Amino acid sequence: MREQASALLTVAAGGILGALARYGIAAAVPVQAAGFPWSTFGVNVIGCLLIGMLMSLPAKGLRRLFLGTGVLGGFTTFSGFAVETERLLAGGHLLLTGLYVVGTLLAALAAVAMGARLAR
Repeated sequence: MREQASALLTVAAGGILGALARYGIAAAVPVQAAGFPWSTFGVNVIGCLLIGMLMSLPAKGLRRLFLGTGVLGGFTTFSGFAVETERLLAGGHLLLTGLYVVGTLLAALAAVAMGARLAR
């Protein structure tokens, strides 16, 4: 029971830090009404790069829970990706929506692979 509480607090603390970092980036780089959501795109790609690096390192103690599940889980945002995609679609920006969805998926996969390679 004590280990579960420790794990929960570790993830929660990391999640707070990750969410605050994401919020800061979103506030610093606001998305224009019909523009490409660079802040959400950047957060997700950077998060994937760091996840790729983290998962290539040996697991030690609560490090993966804190950094992976907590910090990077709070930092990256599938919900933000979905909201931005819906916003672009609702605005009739089909080409931009397609570029955002496909670009995010390809960039995220490439970032994970690059992160893993960098860590090795």
